[in-house]
Amino acid sequence: MPAASSNLRAELNGAEREGPEHDARIFGEVTDLFLSNVDRLGDSQIAAVDGVLAHLIERVEAKAVVQLSEALSTIDRAPRQTIRKLAFHENHLLAAPVLRCSNCLVEADLLEIVKSRSQHHLLAISDRKSLNEALTDALMRFGDVNVSNALARNAGARFSECGYATLVGRAERDEVLAEKLGLRLDIPGSLLRELLDRVADVVRARFLTASRPVVREKAKGPVAAAAGQGGAARKAIDYTKAQGEVVALNRTGKLNDSIVNRFAVRGEYPHVVAALALKADVKIEAIEPLLEPDRVYGLIVACKAARLSWSTTTMIVRNRPGCPPSTDRELEQCVAIYESLLLSVAQWTIRFGSDRILAKNNEPAPAAGRR
Repeated sequence: MPAASSNLRAELNGAEREGPEHDARIFGEVTDLFLSNVDRLGDSQIAAVDGVLAHLIERVEAKAVVQLSEALSTIDRAPRQTIRKLAFHENHLLAAPVLRCSNCLVEADLLEIVKSRSQHHLLAISDRKSLNEALTDALMRFGDVNVSNALARNAGARFSECGYATLVGRAERDEVLAEKLGLRLDIPGSLLRELLDRVADVVRARFLTASRPVVREKAKGPVAAAAGQGGAARKAIDYTKAQGEVVALNRTGKLNDSIVNRFAVRGEYPHVVAALALKADVKIEAIEPLLEPDRVYGLIVACKAARLSWSTTTMIVRNRPGCPPSTDRELEQCVAIYESLLLSVAQWTIRFGSDRILAKNNEPAPAAGRR
């Protein structure tokens, strides 16, 4: 490798006389040499590669540079000068791969790029696997609506209180942003309340009854399989007996808060589902999916629509079969939803969600062999 890099440097010195084809050949040779030997190269050898590639970036076709950017973006020992030159490149197509993925860029570089480059550059940074509060604050300050939406859907982005407040403010005028923001697992309860108050009824109903995009690992076991492992398993549960008993209790005026609370404590979730469906005036098929870990918002809405107390609602949430314990943040969000929704709003929302769930359940299964 040392001899090879010396020969390449010698050829590089005459590149101006040789022309573009010579540049492209050396660029390709050095790129291939680095990628095929990266695990065996020493620091001095990587530095030699760095000097050649960084020098040639502006002298070869953009297509070749994009391929280099994509290849280097996932390599932790990538040549730093080359990575930095790619990241700061005014052509966002060349910069995007390393901006999205490279671990070789430091925070100061990313902040400088946020302040000085195009919205395309900012959008690429917004897709990074991890973003701290300083970066998200800067991205929201200099970024447009597309950047805000990308940040809201990025589960690895962390927001300061000010940053979250900014997103909530923008969500009032952007339905797509509002839905993405409402589904984040880390949104503080106080800001979730504000979001619930600001957005339109339909937008609120969409994210309250949707499945959340980031889900903790589900507990294993036969109960989980019966209650939360997909539509086929749920359909296997026979609600006939539970539904009959719940209807009988309701006729005699005994289907009250304490009875539903007792069902939850005992783990009698067919009875919980039947009671919620009856009291919220929706079908059992619409309530059943709400017991899954990623549907807790919808479960809170159903409990509020069924006129259950917060104490009973908490018991239902905590004892869901096959679900991991709720985090403090999740319970904080649940309280915000329960306390923010008027009874009439909760009843309309659960019926809206019910229509969507039933419509999805009635969709024809994809034909065999189709994707």
